[in-house]
Amino acid sequence: MTESPQRNRPDSPGSASGGDDGRQSQFSKRGGGAPATRGRTTIADGVVEKIAGMAARDVVGVHAMGSGISRTFGAVRDRVPGGQKSVSRGVKAEVGESQAAVDLEIVVDYGVAINEVAGDVRENVIAAVERMTGLEVVEVNIAVSDVKLPDEDDDEDESESRVQ
Repeated sequence: MTESPQRNRPDSPGSASGGDDGRQSQFSKRGGGAPATRGRTTIADGVVEKIAGMAARDVVGVHAMGSGISRTFGAVRDRVPGGQKSVSRGVKAEVGESQAAVDLEIVVDYGVAINEVAGDVRENVIAAVERMTGLEVVEVNIAVSDVKLPDEDDDEDESESRVQ
């Protein structure tokens, strides 16, 4: 019986028994499936909000995110030492097991076609969220809360100090 040592050897890539199939069956015999299917991954709403916020800001014609009040509070928060700029300002996400929905509030620059900017934002957000999370984005609702006029000062600009 010269075949018994052959039975205990793993399949070589060029063998007639299937090569890679031997490795896949090895995983299923040991742990009950491929390693990628063992366990569960959950994604927090805040993660999707940050991804969507960054993707929306990348679109030409988007001046800022959030309503006037949230931008004002955000500007104050950004000036606190050690504070970080909030990339999720103006973004609300709802995440399920396999789907996500995103609501955005944006300020657009004067002179841009709002419907085109909204379409570009929607496409960019959907692509970024789906690529990075694997979730299906079922809707992206966009509310345009303001238009930034060329001669207006930003709410976030630091005003001149009265004292030096």
